[in-house]
Amino acid sequence: MTPKNLTRVYSMLLTHFGHRGWWPGDTPFEIIVGAILTQNTAWKNVEKAIANLKAAKALSYKAIHQLPQPMLADLIRPSGYYNQKAKKLHAFTQFLKTECRGSLTQLFQEETGRLRERLLSVKGIGPETADSILLYAAEKPVFVIDLYTYRVVTRHGWLPEDTTYQEMQYFFQDRLPVDVALYKDFHAQLVAVGNRFCRRTPSCEGCPLRCVLPG
Repeated sequence: MTPKNLTRVYSMLLTHFGHRGWWPGDTPFEIIVGAILTQNTAWKNVEKAIANLKAAKALSYKAIHQLPQPMLADLIRPSGYYNQKAKKLHAFTQFLKTECRGSLTQLFQEETGRLRERLLSVKGIGPETADSILLYAAEKPVFVIDLYTYRVVTRHGWLPEDTTYQEMQYFFQDRLPVDVALYKDFHAQLVAVGNRFCRRTPSCEGCPLRCVLPG
């Protein structure tokens, strides 16, 4: 897969789906909350949980940090694994308080690699969540790898199935210009094709990438 061919893949997806405008969120903090809540669940469930937080006027760093865990868990119940995710949200707000006095602006001034390390040190934040925060909330040029991306890449034979997260991330970042807007939309395009076509059981009819399947 050459840089030119990867760019062609993006163009094909863009033509089919149009610009995705992803990630939805009114503030960087809301994007971070969504990145944590979307672990192991569909986005429609995250939307319900975020709506609950907004209705309770609890979608802010201070509100979540001060909210008792059982109350927070109840508000985010639609997202599933709500007790675990309440702990993760509290872990992040405690991290933000300890490290940056609650300031995302201060946190995001950190160099990308160092910021990623700091995010990964927070309990409940793994590589995909950390990179989602980096790209969509902090506006850092880091390509997000998720299950949909993995399926598209491996099923089309661009990389083997045993490829690691870091190797797949390098695959994209080595072949694309360093461009936050491009990374955001390309990732969103892959989510769209994965959600509609490249599911657990693939449904290739009508897929814009059908013509680049191996064989």
